[in-house]
Amino acid sequence: MDTIGFIGLGTMGGPMAKRLAAAGYEVHAFDINQTALDTVVAAGAHRAADANDAARKADLLLTSLPRPDHVQAVMVDGGALAELSAGNVWVDLTTNRKEFVIELAGQAPAGVTVVDSPVTGAVDGARNGKLTLFAGGADADLDRVVPVLEHLGRAIRCGQLGTGNVTKLVTNQLWFIHAASIGEGFALGMANGVELAVLWDAIKDSVGDSFVARHDAPSIFAGHYDPSFTLDLCMKDLGLTMELSDNVGAPLPMTQQAHATFKRATDRYGPDVGELHVAKHLEDDANLSFRLEGDWVPHWEA
Repeated sequence: MDTIGFIGLGTMGGPMAKRLAAAGYEVHAFDINQTALDTVVAAGAHRAADANDAARKADLLLTSLPRPDHVQAVMVDGGALAELSAGNVWVDLTTNRKEFVIELAGQAPAGVTVVDSPVTGAVDGARNGKLTLFAGGADADLDRVVPVLEHLGRAIRCGQLGTGNVTKLVTNQLWFIHAASIGEGFALGMANGVELAVLWDAIKDSVGDSFVARHDAPSIFAGHYDPSFTLDLCMKDLGLTMELSDNVGAPLPMTQQAHATFKRATDRYGPDVGELHVAKHLEDDANLSFRLEGDWVPHWEA
């Protein structure tokens, strides 16, 4: 596992590739965005000619792409999967569809093994090596790749191939419910005479505390609503979550309502704006402002 191919150097992939290069691995990196690629090469990675070149040179191939269709385009349509050789491991860090990952594993060349390991922890987690990675695969395969993944954060072994994505989507399910509801909490308190700063302090020191309250709320206060993760990506992940809900055999009304709330925000503000516009629609409808004075350093710069 000394030689790593890394495809996808965006918001999350770029910082992860840099950390692996800094840890001493020989990283062959590629992204269609030349600026992103230049940044990672300047941090110590080698420039791959294309995605297939990155795969060809790798003992361990990592992909960090926005959507399942991007994985299809790179790994299958573009041919990167076929460039892997017996003994290689492909770890897909993309938040993906369980069945699709299993299908691609069946298409891998003989002797190539596949692990799914989507990540959580936002850009600051990627920069600082404090991500949580949800790894699914055979025990022997995880034994090989977890020591590498631990340079990026904590790797949780979730079970067989595909369970990493199920686990990630469960954590996103709860995140989206919290994100959809925190604006309601702010609106409810402010409309009834409580100052926003007091509400936030009370939420963080009560049963209402959450990652959203501590990590995400400052993006609302600052008014940029976290452009590092778009409403489009929220809708992608919520769509994958709704697919999983078909296997439950019972309604999941809070998940369904979160999906509907994010859909309203996307319809109003567009798919390319920050995820926390899911709270802005309450500001606009209730004629409130969730701006709060403070030194709100964007988390992707922390």
